[in-house]
Amino acid sequence: MAAISYTKIIPQDLAGKRLDVALSVLFPEYSRARLQQWIKQGYISVDGKVLDQSTKVNLAQTVDLQAEEERELEDQPQKIALEIVYEDDAIIIINKPVGLTVHPGAGQRDNTLLNALLYYDSSLANVPRAGIVHRLDKDTSGLLIVARDIKVQHKLAKAMRRREIKREYEAIVYGNIIAGSTINVPIARHSVKRTLMAVTENGRDAITHYRVLQRFHAHTHLRIMLETGRTHQIRVHLAHINHPIVGDASYGRLKIPSGASEELRKALQNFNHQALHAKYLALTHPRTGEFMEWESKLPLDMQRLLRILKKSS
Repeated sequence: MAAISYTKIIPQDLAGKRLDVALSVLFPEYSRARLQQWIKQGYISVDGKVLDQSTKVNLAQTVDLQAEEERELEDQPQKIALEIVYEDDAIIIINKPVGLTVHPGAGQRDNTLLNALLYYDSSLANVPRAGIVHRLDKDTSGLLIVARDIKVQHKLAKAMRRREIKREYEAIVYGNIIAGSTINVPIARHSVKRTLMAVTENGRDAITHYRVLQRFHAHTHLRIMLETGRTHQIRVHLAHINHPIVGDASYGRLKIPSGASEELRKALQNFNHQALHAKYLALTHPRTGEFMEWESKLPLDMQRLLRILKKSS
């Protein structure tokens, strides 16, 4: 069991929010369900009082979290290959492959990045979520940050909230986009399909910037910059502007352009995950203060699809 002790102040942008909503922003490394459980158990107080999770919080109130996190039974070390881009005594930068789930959940209890990290470094058992600071979808590849102790994890989570960590992605989308732009529409859980997200007026702020890298006959290769980090944000936003990501069965559908070569037709039909890669990551090191940046190559199947699109245009 890992002892957890933190004190935080409600900032302006969380004033008036439900307690559980505010806590999910203040403590992004913990799930909403875990935070709600701690509220019910009395492990979280606001200005010294234990409140109901639906209570609205006010500016400058003091939140105290005093708990012990018991590791779930399914969170066991498992020998799973990891591509380590960089590591030191504070952080690990992982290049996650397509198909690797980040955290265990109801649909998958093991064979996740978290299980792999517990095997790679047993001391990560003392850090919530084995030090994972942010998520990538199972079928999104690319760079991801892991903290090696709780203080570093909270420091990086705070930097993420303040938008001080720069993350850039590349995607191949349907349709021809002429120029870069910004998508600024809120996102929330889909009202019917609860495993998906959707654009909705009552959602959380979500901002995605993009620019064009290459234009093809019926597709576009984009560079994407996140200003916020909502679940499925890039996928939902691009589908919202009618340019869903190739291979994204949840937010788009297979489209074969008229006149497509047999090679392109097969490449699109056989592309079985969203063509989205977390390519670039930059941050200020949480201990040394040094600016650091990393970049990873696109997975081979995305590289191949780009070559075919170029040849077919």
